[in-house]
Amino acid sequence: MFLKDRLASDLKEAIRSSDERRKTAIRLVTAAVKNAEVAQGSPLDDTGVLKVISKEVGRHRESIEQFQKGGRQDLVDQEEAELAVLLSYLPPAMSRDEIVQAARQVISQVEARGPADKGKVMPVLIAQLAGRAEGREINEVVTGLLAELSRP
Repeated sequence: MFLKDRLASDLKEAIRSSDERRKTAIRLVTAAVKNAEVAQGSPLDDTGVLKVISKEVGRHRESIEQFQKGGRQDLVDQEEAELAVLLSYLPPAMSRDEIVQAARQVISQVEARGPADKGKVMPVLIAQLAGRAEGREINEVVTGLLAELSRP
């Protein structure tokens, strides 16, 4: 089953079972997918839908952080519930060791020699790990590995 079909099916199920948090989360991500399709001018495949969901996950995490700073536990709880729904559509997250291993492969593949070559490594690695690792963590790993390469 395609991811968009799964979202539509899960939305119907959430409506039938009166699961408001799940229904809201799925509606928001479905709207984001439709907006991305309009912007692109063509339907998204599963990879594109995963990118949209990943973006929404990041947005929810940022919102949670901001609401915690503002002392709004009610909104933190709502965002966390929606985040849990969105995470169920993403493949399992990679461990840091798996990210390091993938980064080392890409670094050798593009023949990176130090921090100046980060621009060569990041686009390839982000595309390869899309939906399975956060950009922030990928960036940290690549920065560390490239810094090691430049040390005498």
